[in-house]
Amino acid sequence: MLSSLPLSSHMYPVSGFLGGERDYSKLQGDTGPLVYPAGFLYIYSAIQHVTGGEVYPAQILFGVLYIINLGIVLFIYAKTDALPFWSFCLLSLSKRVHSIFVLRLFNDCFAMTLLHAALALVLLRRWNLGLIIFSFAVSIKMNILLYAPPLLLLMLKAMDIGGVITALAGAALVQILLALPFIVSHPFEYISKAFNLGRVFIHFWSVNFKFVPEPIFVSKQFAVLLLITHLILLAVFAHYKWCKHEGGLLNFINSWFLSIKLRFPNNKSSFKLLKEEHVVTAMFVGNFIGILCARSLHYQFYSWYFFSLPYLLWRTPFPTLLRLVLFAGIEFCWNVYPSNMYSSISLLSLHLILLWGLWCGPAEHPYVHSEASDRKQN
Repeated sequence: MLSSLPLSSHMYPVSGFLGGERDYSKLQGDTGPLVYPAGFLYIYSAIQHVTGGEVYPAQILFGVLYIINLGIVLFIYAKTDALPFWSFCLLSLSKRVHSIFVLRLFNDCFAMTLLHAALALVLLRRWNLGLIIFSFAVSIKMNILLYAPPLLLLMLKAMDIGGVITALAGAALVQILLALPFIVSHPFEYISKAFNLGRVFIHFWSVNFKFVPEPIFVSKQFAVLLLITHLILLAVFAHYKWCKHEGGLLNFINSWFLSIKLRFPNNKSSFKLLKEEHVVTAMFVGNFIGILCARSLHYQFYSWYFFSLPYLLWRTPFPTLLRLVLFAGIEFCWNVYPSNMYSSISLLSLHLILLWGLWCGPAEHPYVHSEASDRKQN
């Protein structure tokens, strides 16, 4: 019998799905209605089939998933060659992340593993396949969309309009095919439940902003303030850091549209080769900005950015000792249970220090070389 709360709560809506229910508003768990896109149902239906719904076999499965995810992250780190080899050990030292993967069995684990696989494919310049895997990750949990703004910017840098449209069409097709059984019968229920951007998380379970009084925490005004802050930070980093060598974000966008006009008559396809460090930095920093501005972070959400922490810390100009102190401090805050005002303020402070370090760090040159490559896109 299931005893792990996340696994059991995930399996209740899966049972309804396997029983033939296609109305998302009627797929309920013991913690409320289903709030994840369709890919979640397929993943946990497979887990149900393989493990029979038992916790121990599922923990073995998630243990294997943890190793696979760690291997992919190590590949990403090795491709960038931006960190000392010994720092890779930090990736296996989180008690909280071990709990998220092997004990609690959250869907965040599958979503982040697929995200890291998508990033690895992008580093290998397999953009179309990378976008497909990225879309699969989004179909399991929507937090993956925090990576979407820097990913889109990187696509505009690497590909022409035809390549961008093709890659985005492939990602959209994945979402349509996965959701087809639901959007054919109950489209409104699926879209409103699976992609509900207005959810308000419970104040008690939040690790960040716990020091904010609950009436303010759940208010729309606070949500809008954080959203505006998020967008401003993305725009500032895109303008001054990620597009620094192109003369800023606006100049880059203008140049990109101008290049479309120049290439349109002969319709030649081309794309530029991006440096691995530039790709990983933009993706990890963009996601971290979203983490910083998230109104609520539950304990499992630590997996959203833990595996990027060593990389982010080594993109700062901080001395190694301070980097390790920040790493240990963030880990400590995530292991305080239940979170309180002091751990929450500490976590926000550490995040802000890290963000400041990323701002002060050097901006990588984005391209392997300045000339457009005539290599065909995979």
